[in-house]
Amino acid sequence: MELEVFEILERFENITSKNERVKFLQEQSIPALKDVVRGCFDESLEFVLPAGTPPYTPNRPESTPSSLRKLHRQFGDFVRGARSAVIPQFKLERQFVLMLESIHPSDALVVLKMINKEQPAKYLTRNLAVETWPGLIKK
Repeated sequence: MELEVFEILERFENITSKNERVKFLQEQSIPALKDVVRGCFDESLEFVLPAGTPPYTPNRPESTPSSLRKLHRQFGDFVRGARSAVIPQFKLERQFVLMLESIHPSDALVVLKMINKEQPAKYLTRNLAVETWPGLIKK
């Protein structure tokens, strides 16, 4: 069974040794997790969304229609650059809210931490991310 991003982060927080944390993250190295970590720590990525938490209705955990494992590809729309430049701001914000409402509520909280450049999980620091995935974080 494939773990969702929030489940990976929950298990990560229960690991006590730094080496085991690095090993665990490398074993669970899915694109969605790496995108979240990069979004949290890479200062070259600037999100075009307002800081804070937008008004949204979290989905029920047992009935999420989608997954962050699939929808992480939308992150490129929310970063300052070519893709976000051609989409009106109100559409970007609406698309972001729709994504939050369609994934597991715990994954939605992880995405909000990313947008606000906060640490995604206890013990998951920028230095640990750089050690785990060399080259992932640019600045």
